[in-house]
Amino acid sequence: MIQPERFHRLRRVLARRQPDLTVVMERVNKEHNFSAILRNCDAVGVLEVHAVPPTHGIKVSDETSAGSGKWMQVHRHERATDVIRALQAEGHQVVAAHPDSRAVDFREVDFTRPTALLMGAELFGVSDDALALADVTAVIPMVGMVRSLNVSVAAALLLYEAQRQRTARGLYAGDPPRIPEPRFTELLFEWAYPRLAPRFRELDLPYPALGPDGEIVGDLSALAPDPSPRAIP
Repeated sequence: MIQPERFHRLRRVLARRQPDLTVVMERVNKEHNFSAILRNCDAVGVLEVHAVPPTHGIKVSDETSAGSGKWMQVHRHERATDVIRALQAEGHQVVAAHPDSRAVDFREVDFTRPTALLMGAELFGVSDDALALADVTAVIPMVGMVRSLNVSVAAALLLYEAQRQRTARGLYAGDPPRIPEPRFTELLFEWAYPRLAPRFRELDLPYPALGPDGEIVGDLSALAPDPSPRAIP
């Protein structure tokens, strides 16, 4: 069984997750950058991210991500244009990190709106097709000789500006959680019991209720032949 202190910490973190703030990584092809962006997302309370993997695929480095991949869903897509259109249909503004002629200072963007940050590949940036669909292009002002920042650093700056604006608006209060029920309860069980939750999904069973300190309420006999929570390593 989960320790009460850990359960309450998980609940506090989940309650402050931002279901309407996400990142779309288009062809980010360096493993350490991909993992670092996940770590940035976890740090500011992003719930889910979207990735259009490079042709050779991508892996998440546990060392760079600090295990943050366990705390959010990574949705993989074939084309950036498809996920952009889907997010816009859900009401998100898509903000592309790209220094074109229409780009605004990233601090001028209203990140309190449902927002998807679009980050491009390290060498080529955001693709023309994806850029054409973006609602806003944003730039990080630079006065030195280099023309761009590392993609994970750029993502961190934009995400923390989003956090700053959202904190001022009270969107990180956590009471009530911004994730609607019953999804919040489902995620809390999956976070608290990551090895037990897949068994329930495999058997197509609803998750059991949790008590105030994270204890499982109810009968686990449906998980036979090994129903005891103590048997879960």
